[in-house]
Amino acid sequence: MSVAAIVVAAGRGIRAGGATPKQYRTVAGDPVIRASLALFAAHAEVNLVQPVIHRDDRSLFSAACAGLELLPPANGGATRQASVWAGIEALAPHAPDIVLVHDAARPFASPMLVSRAIAAMADATAAIPGLDVSDTIKRVDAGGRVADTLDRTFLLTVQTPQAFQFAALRDAHLRALAAGRNDFTDDAALMEWCGAAVTAFPGEQGNVKLTTPDDFLRAESERMARLGDVRTGTGYDVHAFGDGDHVMLGGVRIPHERGLSGHSDADVALHAAVDAILGALADGDIGKHFPPSDPQWRGAASDIFLQDAVARVRSRGGIIAHLDISLVCEAPRIGPHRDAMRQRIAEIAGIDVGRVAVKATTSERLGFTGRGEGIVAMAAATIRLPWSLP
Repeated sequence: MSVAAIVVAAGRGIRAGGATPKQYRTVAGDPVIRASLALFAAHAEVNLVQPVIHRDDRSLFSAACAGLELLPPANGGATRQASVWAGIEALAPHAPDIVLVHDAARPFASPMLVSRAIAAMADATAAIPGLDVSDTIKRVDAGGRVADTLDRTFLLTVQTPQAFQFAALRDAHLRALAAGRNDFTDDAALMEWCGAAVTAFPGEQGNVKLTTPDDFLRAESERMARLGDVRTGTGYDVHAFGDGDHVMLGGVRIPHERGLSGHSDADVALHAAVDAILGALADGDIGKHFPPSDPQWRGAASDIFLQDAVARVRSRGGIIAHLDISLVCEAPRIGPHRDAMRQRIAEIAGIDVGRVAVKATTSERLGFTGRGEGIVAMAAATIRLPWSLP
């Protein structure tokens, strides 16, 4: 049984405030959309992940989701229903058996919830996560007067991811299009309209939808409280100059009269950053995971190594809080390229550029760096991990 996930992220998120659509805002250092997509990209039972975004958000999407294994994003429509349909059409050539539809603004859903959604489809056409209603629910009239009190015994608040047989959901959307219906706010309602039976399974209290500024404040506070294991690691690397017409520093190609020789593309800045992250994780060093004796890494882009180190942090439920890199060399001049390096490192690591520092100095013409024989990089990485018992 093949499983695909559609993550809907084409809205503008006006109620959340701010100039940036809410799915690209960060919570505890992670863009909201990245957390939602990473959930499915890393899940062993999910084969394909289809993002659906606003056509104007391509650059925001690329920066937020660098390094994740995803299908190319589809352009969403004017309504949620239209955006889900765009995701269905993008998945049609792959013809998955099951499709999960998830709102990008729910970044705290757990892998267990995804597994429950998939398991619920063993004998169902559609299945949705829900929570029992704990508050008293009143129905009011147009004037704001209470008309009656609803019996909450059989009421649920509904979440995502919602799960469907792919062919059945696609057929339901086609029927809605033919009938001129474009007002369904979730796919379960669309399936109900078509007469399909929809099964409910237990949702999660933590699977909240971020809608208002207060939601973001609460989410930030709760997320940071859970990530109380703060660690710092350091890294050091050096590469000698050799033949070439450029150097790679911080993922940026910088023209220079000489190149750097050594492991992979000899990006001394990224190598130091990788070792700093691995140090914070107590997980060896870059040579352990990417030995220079292995020919597959000869000339490889060091982006790969940084992405791997960041993935190790994320696999433990953590985040990169800050990266600080210092370069020591007489040439090339780092200043003109500093911002490009910060931006590129942030893209590779999937963090905000405000969490990346790049500094440079000379060694006052002392030592091998002073003689122009090579470049030194030093890095510090601060990461946050969930508390765990020994």
